[in-house]
Amino acid sequence: MQTDVNINYFLGLVKNFFSLLSLNKQKTAMDTDKWFELAMYTLPAVVTGGVAYIMIQKFVNLDTNRRKFQLLRENQKQALPIRLQAYERMALFLERINPVKLMIRVAPISSDKTDYMNLLIQNIEQEFEHNITQQIYLSDACWMMISNAKNAIIQNLRNVAADTELTDADQYQMKVLSSLFESESATQLALEFLKSELSDFF
Repeated sequence: MQTDVNINYFLGLVKNFFSLLSLNKQKTAMDTDKWFELAMYTLPAVVTGGVAYIMIQKFVNLDTNRRKFQLLRENQKQALPIRLQAYERMALFLERINPVKLMIRVAPISSDKTDYMNLLIQNIEQEFEHNITQQIYLSDACWMMISNAKNAIIQNLRNVAADTELTDADQYQMKVLSSLFESESATQLALEFLKSELSDFF
């Protein structure tokens, strides 16, 4: 009798276990169906939203780049006259420090060759300082050429003054002029570089 009760009890437990298992399967199936249905509704919206976001982002980037280009073009348009003026001023500077024109413009104040050399160098340095702000409108290479030309002329003036055979400013002046024919003028080289760079604007 007791054995029959235990068997019935065991069978009841097994029956309940399979009933619960069946309910869980049904519930899982229902949950899966609901998630699938939700995904079917959500996925198109997500895809549409993603495409819309990408299109809007591209439009914003395109508009931003267009505005940047217009601003850059406007700035270049406004800066061009200033840059052209800077090139013009530095071309004039190179002409003015050319030893031939420099010595025509700056006459000796005494017969001493060293005094004359110092006077010429002083004029060159003053011209350079007066135009030094123009470098912000020139390329680094162009400014370097101009600076090198200025330094080369000053060095040549000093080298000639070191000649002990020269006794006065007049001899010094003639020697400087004759030395210009021995090598290509530094100012001419810088001026040609300036002109070639300036041609890129047109």
